[in-house]
Amino acid sequence: MNGKELAAATSEFDREMVVDRFGPMTRENRARFERARTKRGRPRQGQGAQAISVTVERRLLAETDALAKALGITRAGIIARGLKAVLAAEGRL
Repeated sequence: MNGKELAAATSEFDREMVVDRFGPMTRENRARFERARTKRGRPRQGQGAQAISVTVERRLLAETDALAKALGITRAGIIARGLKAVLAAEGRL
């Protein structure tokens, strides 16, 4: 693209209020805008998640990671399953 072509292609941005050229959003544009505006991140499960810090023996953690990989789930998923199993065994779940 040479200088003249670039100037022609960008001339619309030389005006003060480019926004004046736009009308109300269409239904499709509104939906697209709302999808872009929503907060990204992990999907909420249950009542949400709480980040915690725990200390775990290295060998136990390595075994946990290996099992999680074999099952195709996350480390957090393995820990959550373990906590649920303990709570169920104690009659608290």
